[in-house]
Formats: sequence, C-alpha cells, structure tokens
Amino acid sequence: MGKFLLFLILLVLCWPLALLALVLYPLVWLFLLPFKLVGIAVEGVFELLRAIILLPARVLSGKSVMTGK
Repeated sequence: MGKFLLFLILLVLCWPLALLALVLYPLVWLFLLPFKLVGIAVEGVFELLRAIILLPARVLSGKSVMTGK
C-alpha cells in the first residue's frame, strides 16, 4: 500500500517520471530475476553444507528431530 501511495504522490508531482517508472519497473524486475535465482541456489547450497556439518552433532546428541524429545 505504501508503494502505491508513493507512486500516486509521484504521479501528482511529476507525471512523466511516474509513467517512466511504471514502464521501467517490469524491465528492471526481469533484469534482476537471474540474480535472485542465483541467490536462492547459493542459499540452498549453504543450508546443505550446514546440515552436513551439523549432522554428527545431531546424531550424537540422541535427540529426535521429528519428536523434539
């Protein structure tokens, strides 16, 4: 809602800039999409490494992950 109100204020103050922002927003989003996908993949790799490193501690602690006991 806040972004929409900011857009409306920009539309009132400077409508050519608001229309340019409206046209360029999808293009910028498409340009940034591959970087977001790479970030998700890197985060997944780090989570996998963390799980592999912490696995011996979880096995030796004897606590069940499913029951929490």
